[in-house]
Amino acid sequence: MHAGTPSQTIGPFFHFALDQPEWSDLTANAPPGEKIVIEGQVLDGDRAPVDDALLEFWQANPEGRYDHTEDAQVHERIDPRFRGFGRALSDAQGRYQFTTLRPGRVEGRDGALLAPHLNLAIFARGLLKQLVTRIYFAGDPANETDPLLSGIADLTARRTLLAVRHDAGAGRPATYRFNIVLQGAGETVFFDI
Repeated sequence: MHAGTPSQTIGPFFHFALDQPEWSDLTANAPPGEKIVIEGQVLDGDRAPVDDALLEFWQANPEGRYDHTEDAQVHERIDPRFRGFGRALSDAQGRYQFTTLRPGRVEGRDGALLAPHLNLAIFARGLLKQLVTRIYFAGDPANETDPLLSGIADLTARRTLLAVRHDAGAGRPATYRFNIVLQGAGETVFFDI
């Protein structure tokens, strides 16, 4: 009988093998919906940039449906131009950016509508296991009733899950800033799943 393979830190070829820029723009095929940009930095506990992080994000489409067999509305046709899953890499300054569509509200397990959000997994050197979090949109009124977000009593911790809109200039899509702090003061809320 064989034991399971132990967790390993990310190896030296991880970043090189996954450098596929087309994965960071989910709007390349012109799907309908509000185009947005999420950008930020991945920082370690000393606030130093993490230059080799991989961010995987997945989300519902603008109608609030996932392109997944477990979506209760899977029988309805999903627009094939939007896959709802992508990847972005951090650069030497820990910066990342991806372009997507603003997600719609999805129904939670108890039937309550969730606030629009993106699910995010972070992989990087030194992590034995990916970190999982969510990106919500600051100022969205649905945040107040979202079961997960409103269930975080510490308001400072709750704010670590909010992407803040900033002016990206004329002609650019709505742009949101979302920094990820891996540990220490201001650490992003991560979920144990």
